[in-house]
Amino acid sequence: MATKAEFRTRQLKRLQEAADETQAASETLMATLIKTTVWQQAKSIGITVSGPFEVATAPIIAAAHAADKAVFLPRVMPKRQMVFLPDPGREQLVTSAFGIPEPAYQADLVEPAPDLLIVPGIGFSLADRYRIGFGGGYYDRFLAEYSGHTLTLVPPVMAFPQPDWPIEPFDVPIETLILANGDIVR
Repeated sequence: MATKAEFRTRQLKRLQEAADETQAASETLMATLIKTTVWQQAKSIGITVSGPFEVATAPIIAAAHAADKAVFLPRVMPKRQMVFLPDPGREQLVTSAFGIPEPAYQADLVEPAPDLLIVPGIGFSLADRYRIGFGGGYYDRFLAEYSGHTLTLVPPVMAFPQPDWPIEPFDVPIETLILANGDIVR
């Protein structure tokens, strides 16, 4: 088994090569998402602004706003912490040191626990619902304290029958995985 760093290097290359396939799967993933009970019941969601080789989140954010859901986006904080703040609209986002668009920090607007958190990553194990992210540990720390629903949209290039990376004691499995073929793994 590869180390997490080795897996990330190999997987990031695969993700770039499969970017078109992932974008093509985005519509189906979103269609499945909005039919789920957890989406329909959520009054608030936490979601990232997607990068070029991730599942497109702009249509999901638009669908959430259209359904009168409060939308919260992550902002990285010192000591590898992360908070969620209201989506101010694309034009009002600032670019983090990691190159990720995020809301400006306002302590009084922090949302400690959106009803539904749509968790990003670069690989997901179908056997046990563990994820591997980009390596900062921000989501691992947040998920350790989070008690709401977690869900991930998994295009084919991110789906693994078993984890191809080491699982650490601090890793938290995702509650629900939605696959591009419409399957839901719980």
